[in-house]
This record gives sequence, C-alpha cells and structure tokens, in this order.
Amino acid sequence: MLASELVLPSAVISLGLLGLGFGLLLALASRVFHVEIDPRIPEVEEALPGAQCGACGYPGCSAYAEAAVRGEAPPNLCMPGGPGVASAVAGILGLEAGEFTPKVAVVRCRGGRREAVQRAEYHGIPDCNAAELVAGGPKGCVYGCLGFGTCVAACPFDAMAMSDNGLPVVFEDKCTGCGNCVGACPRGIMELIPRSQPVYLACVSKDKTKDVKAVCAVGCTGCKSCTRPKVTPSGAVKWGENLPLVPPDWEDFEGALEKCPAKAFMVRDVGLPRLSAEAPAEAAS
Repeated sequence: MLASELVLPSAVISLGLLGLGFGLLLALASRVFHVEIDPRIPEVEEALPGAQCGACGYPGCSAYAEAAVRGEAPPNLCMPGGPGVASAVAGILGLEAGEFTPKVAVVRCRGGRREAVQRAEYHGIPDCNAAELVAGGPKGCVYGCLGFGTCVAACPFDAMAMSDNGLPVVFEDKCTGCGNCVGACPRGIMELIPRSQPVYLACVSKDKTKDVKAVCAVGCTGCKSCTRPKVTPSGAVKWGENLPLVPPDWEDFEGALEKCPAKAFMVRDVGLPRLSAEAPAEAAS
C-alpha cells in the first residue's frame, strides 16, 4: 500500500476526532454557561405593540419586557399600547396595572413663516439639528421652531406633518404619545401633555416683552395677565422663568384667553371652546 493511501484515512480520522472534541466542548459550555430565560419575558414582549419607539425609556420592546419581568419597570410604561397593554402586562406579571395617563404631543410654538422674523437664509441639510449648529439657526427667535421637520421624521406613527407655514402639525388621532418628536427637537418646543389637558401655552420663549415682539407676533410677552386673580380666580396659573406655568387641569381659562395680548394659549378639542379670538397674522418687523 502506498504512503499516500495511508495519509488520507488518517487525516479524515484526525479531523473527525477534532470535530467530536470541539462538539463535546461546545455541549459542555452550553450547559455551564446556560442562562435560564424567564418564560414571562416572551409573553410580555408579545403583549407589547412592537413599535420599538423607546417611549418607555428602554431601547425597544424586548428590553422593556425584560426589565418589567425583573421588577425594574412598572407594567404601565408603554405609551403606544395604552391602558389595554398595561393591563395585559400586569396580568402576565401578577401585578396591578396602576394609573395610566394617556398623553399627546403638542407644538409649543405658533411662530411660523407668517408670524416670526427670519434673520437669515439657511442653505444646508434640511434638519433642525444641523440648522441649529449654524449660528443658532436662521430664525429671529432663538427659542422658536426652526421648521425643517426633524420631529416629523422622528415620528414612527405618521402622526405629524409640516404645514405650509413651516410648523409641525400633530394628528392627535394617530399620536400615541411615544415622545420621539420631543427628543428629536433641538429647541424643546415639542411636549407631551395629558390628553385630558384642555389648554397649553404655545410658546417657550423666556425673553422679555420688547425682545419677543421684535421677532414674533404670537410669542408670550411675559405680561403676567393670566396670573392675576381677576383673570384666573382659581390661582391655578403660576409664574416661572418669564413664562406662565399652565396646570393640566386648568378650568377657568376663559379670562386668560381673552386677556392674552399675543393669543399664545391654545385650546385643544376636548369638548371645550376654541380660542376666543384670532391671533395676529403678520410677523413683527
């Protein structure tokens, strides 16, 4: 028999023994390092809507499911899922769902192209974060919406669009309150409020009256009219950082709507009256 004829079977046998050895090592390792998965984790993940939006504060539904099963997160953090999902998750975990407050995104700026001054023309990437890096953006108001739709692009539910006035519009029937738009906005004009909240202030500018009027026709001027007892008898509106602090359960707001010189308050459609007057149409100059 030739030597070459002896080498081939020996090589095959050697490879076979090596494969068997590695297989035994992998089998042993799988037993030693095996991590027992709580069967409730896939159940909780199945109950979640799978939006992967991160509104719960965790990077995806799987991470939230693990945290909930480990007792590190309550069962009512899934905003897109609402109270139904909260109850389902709580049922799997044998817990009480707890109070769930449905929220909706609102745009706290009314200074679009017609109402606000532009101090420059921006020619670059159509993104608010990019525009903000170029000398603070082209808008005269350093607090106002930049109008490039970064918040709209961040919405995973098609619940937002840009208006022809250069401002984002929220479709409340589609909004799940996930908060992605809030995190995407470099100016902080997007905010989540309870769906039951009837009124909010559509301005975040902290500037003084003169400075506000110079750049926007609908910005809060800091006049404090809304905080006066004759205007808001309940005293519900407080003052902070040169802006009124609007409570979610504000009821006696009619006087403030009438007295606000800029008409900066927005009334939501929750079975309550709309704005009592039209806001100024043209920007200051």
